[in-house]
Amino acid sequence: MKQAAYLQIISAAAFWGCIGLFTRILSAGGMSPMSIVAIRAFGSLVILAILFGVRDRSVFRVNPRHLWMFAGTGVVSVTFFTWCYFSALEITSLAVAAVLLYTAPIFVVLLSTLIWKDPFTKRKALALLLSVGGCALVSGLGAGNLAVTPVGFLLGLGAGFFYALYTIFGRFALEHYSSKTVTVYTFLFASAASLVLIRPAELAAGFTQPAVRLAAVLIVVLSTVLPYLLYTAGLSKVESGNASILACVEPAVATLISVVVFREPMTATGGAGIALIFMALWLLK
Repeated sequence: MKQAAYLQIISAAAFWGCIGLFTRILSAGGMSPMSIVAIRAFGSLVILAILFGVRDRSVFRVNPRHLWMFAGTGVVSVTFFTWCYFSALEITSLAVAAVLLYTAPIFVVLLSTLIWKDPFTKRKALALLLSVGGCALVSGLGAGNLAVTPVGFLLGLGAGFFYALYTIFGRFALEHYSSKTVTVYTFLFASAASLVLIRPAELAAGFTQPAVRLAAVLIVVLSTVLPYLLYTAGLSKVESGNASILACVEPAVATLISVVVFREPMTATGGAGIALIFMALWLLK
């Protein structure tokens, strides 16, 4: 049971790692980062609503007293994390933003220990150290491009914190609902919050291009709906801290895709980072 849940989380992270492939196509088609956020949120909500509206309408039944949990996963986590991350990218380097984003497992482990008294074992501590260190190397920490302003640092750290909160709020919600319900309501709230990000003229111009339409469908299905369903399902059976550490396979997959698909060179630090991440996964086996 636990190994299946680990596989769900690792698979989710692998699908998230593909997001750069589709983002490049959308960006080349004139889509801004904020438009991509809106596409993911609204597209995911539409697919989930149709899917479960036909197959299982019980997914939509929730107690209004629990809506704060979905506001947490959808607005506080998905929307705020994305806004912080893209804002950080505008004023600091990709390496710095990515390294700060992957402080998320640290926040998850600390909060899980405080809230649920999850055990903080030596094995988990070592896996956490290896995964965060691996993410730092994969993100280009050794490349020297580490210029950062105080605002950029706070935005990057905020991205890591809000990214971590999906696992925390999600765990609260999973005490009452299925992973399907949690995912549906996450994107209901994320879509509502994304209303302020919509740029109608930009979307209209972009969607005249076949490549943009295809990339939009793929980023919604393969890099949003599927991984969130898988990750949330896995989270229902795995400790929060372990789930967050397992999800660190995402930058490793993204790096491998950049090497295989875009013919970008594999650096020694990148290869070392991938090795550290997989060592962390082995420790959590």
